[in-house]
Amino acid sequence: MRFPIVLAALLTIGAVSPLPAATGVTVYVRGPGNAPIADAVVTVHLIGRPTPAASAAGSYTVNQKDIQFHPFVLMVPVGSEVSFPNLDPVRHHVYSFSPAKKFELKLYAKEQNRAVTFDKPGIVALGCNIHDQMSAYIDVVDTTYAVKTDASGNAVFNGVPAGQISIEVWHPYLRAPGSMIRKQVTLAAAGTAETIAVTLRAPPRMTGSSHY
Repeated sequence: MRFPIVLAALLTIGAVSPLPAATGVTVYVRGPGNAPIADAVVTVHLIGRPTPAASAAGSYTVNQKDIQFHPFVLMVPVGSEVSFPNLDPVRHHVYSFSPAKKFELKLYAKEQNRAVTFDKPGIVALGCNIHDQMSAYIDVVDTTYAVKTDASGNAVFNGVPAGQISIEVWHPYLRAPGSMIRKQVTLAAAGTAETIAVTLRAPPRMTGSSHY
């Protein structure tokens, strides 16, 4: 599903659940008129302390269907294997030139599958060498505190240790260097709150799929 064109959004970061050693962090991503922004990846890193890494166990898939990638944004831990099944009646040629993972899955047909292991953190932009309108993103994260905002624009973390933390928000259309904003805050056991204003670029204009 594509994002609606959103010119500005508000990100509200608040700490809840006042526990002595750890607390919760809730992130709200909203656009004009309080409209929610889905598919923003929010991560938390501990400052001055090791940040627990996420487990690479699990099954991850980017489907090719209706001449599009699904999902548009996928979040996976470092070391994860991602499958790329072709569900279309035409062949696809999936690739990425991103520094975090350069790869090429040459032409393969319907009901065929390929897999790639993503072994370092970063943003991986996907494309199809046959269908220019196909694009998607994989955010490879190196922290267990990583959440993609839901349809309501919310990301909720539990068990984040109190103290100084770095909160990062990435969205493919975020108007910022690397499409990411970063904010350092002190997370107190009694709770804290931050509000960050961000601007989103309009999605690129997509061509139709009738040429395939």
